[in-house]
Amino acid sequence: MAAAAAVFTIWRLIGSEAGTTSSTVALVLGSNTATVTSTPGSSTTTSSSTTTTSTLPEKGWLVIQGTGDVNLDPGYIPALAVEGWDHAWSGLDGLFVEDDLTVINLECAPSASGSPLDKDFVFRCPPESLASLAANGIEVVNLGNNHSGDYGKEALVEGRGNVTAAGAFPVGAGANAAEAGAPALFEMGGWKVAVIGFGGVVGDASWFATDDLAGIRDGDDISSLVAAVQAAAAQADLVVVAIHWGVELDTAPRPEDVERAEAMIEAGADIIFGHHPHRLQPLEVIDGRPVFWSLGNFVWPHFSIAGSTTAVARAVVAPDGRIEGCLIPAMIESSGHPVLTGEPGCAPPS
Repeated sequence: MAAAAAVFTIWRLIGSEAGTTSSTVALVLGSNTATVTSTPGSSTTTSSSTTTTSTLPEKGWLVIQGTGDVNLDPGYIPALAVEGWDHAWSGLDGLFVEDDLTVINLECAPSASGSPLDKDFVFRCPPESLASLAANGIEVVNLGNNHSGDYGKEALVEGRGNVTAAGAFPVGAGANAAEAGAPALFEMGGWKVAVIGFGGVVGDASWFATDDLAGIRDGDDISSLVAAVQAAAAQADLVVVAIHWGVELDTAPRPEDVERAEAMIEAGADIIFGHHPHRLQPLEVIDGRPVFWSLGNFVWPHFSIAGSTTAVARAVVAPDGRIEGCLIPAMIESSGHPVLTGEPGCAPPS
C-alpha cells in the first residue's frame, strides 16, 4: 500500500450467515489510532489512544490497479505447489504493494469443503493459498465469476469467509444478494472508494444470489448492475467495478456488454475491470471513465502466447477527479507466473 494517505481507514461489510447484517469494522492507521469492532449480536467496543475525527484530508492522487483471472488451484497449476504461493506474484516487482488499491478476480472456490459440480472444469483454491494475496498487496478479491461456486454454495460462503480471514476483502458473492452486492469500502488519500463485484456468463440462474439464497451477484441483468452501483455511489466518491462478462477468446467486447458498461457509468461507476474471455482486450474511455473490457488471464497456465499475453490495469485518479487509465504489459512466462514486460504509461506526478 502506498504511503500517499497519512490516514487510511477500512470498512469491512461482511456477513457470515444468510440474513445476517454485519456491522462496520473501522481501522484508522496513523499517529492517532482508534479501533471500532463489532460483530452481529454483540455490543460495540471502542478503544482509542487519542481523539480522532472522521474529517477526510484534502483529496490526493490515487493509483488503483486490477487484474484478470487468478487461479491458485495447484492441480491446475502444479508449479504453485512446488514453488510456493508467492510464485504467483514474484514477477511483479512489488507493483501491488506500492499502489493504493489492487483488485483481482479469483477464478476458483477458496474453500476446502463441498463437492465438485458436474462441469467440464472445476477449480479449488486451498485456503492456505490466500494469505499470499494480502501479503503481496492485494486488497480486494472478486468472487463474482463462474468458478467461485464450483464446490457448491456452502463452500462459496465459506470461501468468502476464508478470503476475509486471510486479510483481503471479498466482493461479488455472498450468503444472499445483498451481501453479494455489498461494496468493500475504503478511505484513502482523502477519497472514499467503493469496490463491487459481479458475475455473469454462468448459463444457469441458480448461480445468482437471491434475497435468501447464496450465490454471485447477477452481472447479466442491467437493473441489478445499476442498483448495486447506485448504492455504492451513495457511500463513496469513487466506485470501482469488477465484472465477469464477455465471450471466451473474444478480443473485443460484445454490444450487450457495452450497453452494461454505459449503464453502470451513468449510474456512478468510475473504473471498470472486466474479465472472463481469457484474452486481453483494449482499454476504452466512456464519459471520462476507463473501461478495461477484458484483462485476460493473469495467474494461469501458460497454454499459448495469445492466452499468456496479459496486463495489469492501472487507473490514476487526480485530486480533481480526472481519471487516466493505462495497461501495464505483462506475460505469463511460465504457468502461474506473470512477469511485467513494460512500464506504466500513466502515473501520479513525482
